Amino acid sequence: MASSPAFHLFRFPIHIRPGFVVFMLLVIAVNGGELGLWIAGSAAALTLLHELGHAFAARATGARAEISLDFLAGYASFVPVRPLKRWERAGISVAGPAVQIGVSLTVLLLMGVNPVERRSIVSSDAALAIWWTGPVMGLFNLAPVLPLDGGHIVQAGLDRLLPGRSRQPMLWFSIVVTAAAGVLLMLDPDTQALGYFVLFPLLVQLQMLFADRPRTSQRPVAARGETEAWRSGDLERIPDGLVPSPWFRADQQLRQGHPDVARQILLADLADTSAPNWWPPDAAPAERLAPLVALLPRPLPAGRAYSEHALAHVLLRTGEHDEAARYAAQSFARRRTTAMAALVARAAAALDDRDVALGWLEAAYDAGTDLDGLEHTMDGAPELAALRDDPRFVTLRRRLDV
Repeated sequence: MASSPAFHLFRFPIHIRPGFVVFMLLVIAVNGGELGLWIAGSAAALTLLHELGHAFAARATGARAEISLDFLAGYASFVPVRPLKRWERAGISVAGPAVQIGVSLTVLLLMGVNPVERRSIVSSDAALAIWWTGPVMGLFNLAPVLPLDGGHIVQAGLDRLLPGRSRQPMLWFSIVVTAAAGVLLMLDPDTQALGYFVLFPLLVQLQMLFADRPRTSQRPVAARGETEAWRSGDLERIPDGLVPSPWFRADQQLRQGHPDVARQILLADLADTSAPNWWPPDAAPAERLAPLVALLPRPLPAGRAYSEHALAHVLLRTGEHDEAARYAAQSFARRRTTAMAALVARAAAALDDRDVALGWLEAAYDAGTDLDGLEHTMDGAPELAALRDDPRFVTLRRRLDV
């Protein structure tokens, strides 16, 4: 579970992790004296302003946002209430460094400091500290690699060419560029210290790359264990040796303030070609699934049939009936399965389109891949209750009994 915020600012919850305090103390210890205090103070203030820029931009789209300050970094996490356009995602990423650079340059100019003249920059500890933690770090954050803001901006553009598949290529590009930069810096004695600094984003990139891997074995998760885990919000409630669904793991990441990691877990599962090793998130409360659906790119990505069916069922459960019907119908066009056709029928029935719903139930029967499942759906699905007296429904149901 995410920790309680230390305070609220402009109605945004602000979390201060122990690592943030430790980092500020290290900055003071390494730089010493007045310079250390100025660097720590300006870094703290400008990091908070940077994240407020992200948070305000996210709020402008209707998203709920909160801010966390941690070791070497701050981040604003947000939960969209609707699918965000690419330019909106890019705008949220730009807003942080724009505020950081803009505010720091304004402060420097008010101090009478010329930010492009070395003599003026080093004229005082305050000027040097604000220059480094403001425009320099703000521009560094615009480097086109993840997890920096520049990388998210590039990824938003790349997503136009690779809808739903931009994350992996962007991560590999970031790893290669960051590793190469680190090697080049470490080869030069004058820049070796910066080379070690590059290890931090490289480790974060590797963590992001492998974040989608399950923690445990390849056996399916027991429904009861995952039900208890969803209720408690605690991954440890899932018994040892069982695999939590990607939806559960994504929910945990989102609740801990990592929407990008949550999104990647779901996309990686769709892209997986191995046999599925988890149960669909039927035990999950719909209100916990809706923010996860909002993280996914539009058009919704296709992939493994099992994962597509789970996503379509989540859309149905969260009330996105039209989107569920369209997504399931597109999936059925690629792979004609009874389960997917039945799901389209349920969504159409929820939209009160009787003829379409009955037509898809007949298509589900014709597909013939899981007639026992179709029988169970026709008998138990609440969306189909209004159809059970329809002659077409009754006829089809009798055919299943033969």
